[in-house]
Amino acid sequence: MKNLVCPISDQRVNEQVTRFNAFFAIVVIIAAFVLNSMFLFAFLMADFFIRAFTEIKFSPISFVSHYLSNALSLPVKMIDKAPKVFAARLGFLVTFMITGLFILELPIAWMVIAGALIFFASLEFLFTICVGCLIYTYLILPFFKK
Repeated sequence: MKNLVCPISDQRVNEQVTRFNAFFAIVVIIAAFVLNSMFLFAFLMADFFIRAFTEIKFSPISFVSHYLSNALSLPVKMIDKAPKVFAARLGFLVTFMITGLFILELPIAWMVIAGALIFFASLEFLFTICVGCLIYTYLILPFFKK
């Protein structure tokens, strides 16, 4: 794991907030499973879009995560923002696929992909393992190395 390469930027974010973002993504996906709700997948897709492609300071989930982190007085640990933006872009693509498969009424397909997203978000929430960095290192970076 020490050989991982993540995208870098000069912007920083609180790691506690990103971990709560992952937790709330898990909660929304599980709620979407239980309620069989395309709206919840679309909400999560929109939230990922805001975090990945806009300059808006907070998405709905990150606003709640930020508030909760402050309310619990968790220690602030600033980390590079670029890997989290890359992960949010991947989250947007995955939730876009889930929403599309839900609309096409392919329940096994969307459930498998949603289950994978829960697994990846759980790694971030519980162990601060960024699957986006793994994907970037092994699937993206080799195409851009000289």
